[in-house]
Amino acid sequence: MEPVLLTPGPLTTTLRTKLAMLRDWGSWDADFIAVTARVRASLLKILHAESTHVVVPLQGSGTFSVEAAVATVVPRDGHVLVLDNGAYCKRAAKLAQMMGRRCTVMPFDEAQPVSAQALDEKLAGDAGITHVIAVHCETGAGVLNPLERIAEVCAARGRGLIVDAMSSFGALPIDAREVRFDALVAASGKCLEGVPGMGFVFLRKDILESCAGNSQSLAMDLHDQHTYMERTGQWRFTPPTHVVVALAEAIAQFEEEGGQPARLARYTRNWRTLVDGMARLGFMTFLDPSVQAPVIVTFHAPGDARYEFKAFYEAAKRRGFILYPGKLTQVETFRIGCIGAIGTTEMEQAVHAVELALQDLGIASGEPEI
Repeated sequence: MEPVLLTPGPLTTTLRTKLAMLRDWGSWDADFIAVTARVRASLLKILHAESTHVVVPLQGSGTFSVEAAVATVVPRDGHVLVLDNGAYCKRAAKLAQMMGRRCTVMPFDEAQPVSAQALDEKLAGDAGITHVIAVHCETGAGVLNPLERIAEVCAARGRGLIVDAMSSFGALPIDAREVRFDALVAASGKCLEGVPGMGFVFLRKDILESCAGNSQSLAMDLHDQHTYMERTGQWRFTPPTHVVVALAEAIAQFEEEGGQPARLARYTRNWRTLVDGMARLGFMTFLDPSVQAPVIVTFHAPGDARYEFKAFYEAAKRRGFILYPGKLTQVETFRIGCIGAIGTTEMEQAVHAVELALQDLGIASGEPEI
């Protein structure tokens, strides 16, 4: 029996999604071109972005697309400000620096959302900043950042905004008619419940022309990818065909479920079931519930000296559940995801698996040493 993946991606997928990958496709064939077009149209619809943005798919993990978005949108002499309250923010800063863009990091507490007011003050004091990078749901800890307020500040100050919505797109509400951004990045293997291997970037139509020639990468030039795809319907280089058709099937199920509101409701039920069940075992969440996104939950490690994550992980895995290590530096933690093709039954079973894992280690309670 396959394990249940309680991670922020890859995720547990449905049988329908898996079965979609059992056929081979020709990348230049009309049938596959039609699938690509259908996926792109569906993605724009989810974001209500049909009139304001284009969507450009790209081979590779989500990070490939974040890097592609920064390289394509930010001019080579641009200045990027990264709002940093976690590991994925730091990754965005690193890739921007490695591409030769001037980069300033604005640090925040990893247990708190970034501050739109502090951003406003920073932009007011530095006219040289051209673009802001923000992570919507920072899954290092699970913090939900205030995307709408960040976007308002950037719009008011006339700065570009690049959004990493990897772990929020499809679950948390984002409306391109109300939230102004130059680029928003997501991926197939997250809340749409496809398989990993494809990212996609929404680019504002107004900036497309200015993106030409910005990228120093051939494979990650989203302007070229978009131009070629509009002209031919095809990908410039070999597409991840099986991933694309699996995503098409996953989107069909997403729509059948009721779209973003229904998916958020299911994930919220999963989160509530998980947190309540873990609390009964003595575990404490790292974040205050008011700033927690129902995507992945960070828990303090048990204070018992017998706790060791690898042994805890293996004990849970024997019961059919894959957990995730902590991503924080200040305290010892572990993470449990609430997303994927799972419901409250799986979350209840996961809590029971954690309880049995504690028993295996001789630990009476998950209570932390704080």
